[in-house]
Amino acid sequence: MLLNLVYLLALAVLSPWLAWRALATGRYRSELAAKFLGRVRISNPTKKRVAWFHAVSVGEVNLLGTLIPAFRKRHPDWLVVVSSTTDTGLAEARKRFADLDVIAWPFDFTWAAATAFDTVKPSLVVLAESELWPNFLAAASARNVPVVVVNARMSPRSYSRLKRVAGLARRMLFRHVTRFAVQEAEYTDRLRQLGVPVAKLVTTGSIKYDGAASRDEQKTVALAHFLGLHLLTPSPPVWLAGSTHAPEESLVLGAFARLRERFPHLRLILVPRHPDRFEEVSRLVKASGLPFVRRSAITSPLQEMPAVVLLDTVGELGAAWGLADVGFTGGSLDGNRGGQSMIEPAGYGVPCVFGPHVWNFKDAAKRLVEVGGAVMVKDATELEAELAKFIGDAELRSRIGAAAAALVRRQQGATGRTLGVIDSVITSTTLSRAA
Repeated sequence: MLLNLVYLLALAVLSPWLAWRALATGRYRSELAAKFLGRVRISNPTKKRVAWFHAVSVGEVNLLGTLIPAFRKRHPDWLVVVSSTTDTGLAEARKRFADLDVIAWPFDFTWAAATAFDTVKPSLVVLAESELWPNFLAAASARNVPVVVVNARMSPRSYSRLKRVAGLARRMLFRHVTRFAVQEAEYTDRLRQLGVPVAKLVTTGSIKYDGAASRDEQKTVALAHFLGLHLLTPSPPVWLAGSTHAPEESLVLGAFARLRERFPHLRLILVPRHPDRFEEVSRLVKASGLPFVRRSAITSPLQEMPAVVLLDTVGELGAAWGLADVGFTGGSLDGNRGGQSMIEPAGYGVPCVFGPHVWNFKDAAKRLVEVGGAVMVKDATELEAELAKFIGDAELRSRIGAAAAALVRRQQGATGRTLGVIDSVITSTTLSRAA
């Protein structure tokens, strides 16, 4: 009950800001009854066992796009329910899992978690990467529902914060988790140092390697057609700056304008990380004076791609990577975010550049650089210099892209290992209930 009071006080303090954000961006408005009260709906007329998979936002939904089909193939007698926290995550989940019930994740009040649990009645909860909330985990524990965290990670920043309250984290969070299927050994070691028993930890690798697509993907071909690019004939070189944060868009646009002086046929696809910044970034591109179009405004195929395309849609970044000759992954230049995934462009064979702040994907970044499949730069000046090398040398792009794609292929297999962890939990739970 104390946690409920803390949450309510925090909500009261933040309510003016939340109201402003809701008015300015449209966020935080939808499905409030489901989120605040746990009033969700699912259809399970034959009373199948339910596996509840949760993804925080779009990135985690995409990750589950690899894991859930594999789980359903292995367990056709189970009903799968998917939840997400953000509006964009819910929209993407409903598009990706159109034949499944997709529900809003309840806020972490005891009543919301209890109501949602009593409606869904899961026999298993699978959380993608993180999203450990005390009341939700306590509700699962009270109902003897096992919880598996898949593709689990523990960034240096999260580790530093939790280390200060390790005892509290063990009591309120970790003890309620049945198993962690962890992305890499370094994260496993951090969880162990925080007091998670070794028996709960399995290093499986990252499912994101398994989700890396190939260039002939249907969505990539369709997007190329809409943007006026021709994949089977020579096209202008395309630089994709993906999952960018402020002030990276300004840095990218400045570098692009200067590179265009040397490479006049160069094109840019700019993809901000957060949809609520699309308008802001659109104003930045307009102020740059560069010819551009917003993806959301394209209703029929373009004859020719303009200098800049602002990809202001959700769920098309994966397809767009298949159009790129060279890439930059955002959140890596300012030191605040820890970088966005460079695995997807690597899977497409895109030679990629990123800044030094990539602690969220430290292992992937390190491996890519070591095999010559990517380049890490220290600042925007180096970014521009490295991009100039790539744009001017098709052979260099091909060599680095091939090294990146080969690394991704070698790292694949985490989905199968993760399913093994889930299966072991299902088996042990079934046996314990039968005893």
